[in-house]
Amino acid sequence: MAYLSYVNVFAEDIVALSSFYQQVFDFPEIESIRSPIFRGLDAGKSNIGFNARDAYTLLGLAEFNDVKGVRFLLNFDLETKEAVDRLVPLAVKAGATLIKAPYETYYHWYQAVMLDPEGNVFRINHVLP
Repeated sequence: MAYLSYVNVFAEDIVALSSFYQQVFDFPEIESIRSPIFRGLDAGKSNIGFNARDAYTLLGLAEFNDVKGVRFLLNFDLETKEAVDRLVPLAVKAGATLIKAPYETYYHWYQAVMLDPEGNVFRINHVLP
């Protein structure tokens, strides 16, 4: 069976953006894979990688280097609604923009929709029983 090992994000500032996710979610850095163009965080069941723009060329994606817009949607699941309510203001204080305050969805999640400091979309969720 396949499993998700990494979600990689192309970032303008890999140090600042990875530090944002470390600060908000307390994910430790995987220092053994650090490089001038990459930072990795241990997010529990999978990892988050932050690639500098130099990685576009390295990966044969140079023609996409200037593409703007939403490049991914990260979802962070928490154990309780209260945990969602606690982390949302911490994320804002760390530099996130709140797009949608915590609410119950039609698919029975309690979630907040936010933008990280580089404008990438992420959600903080609790799956309701």
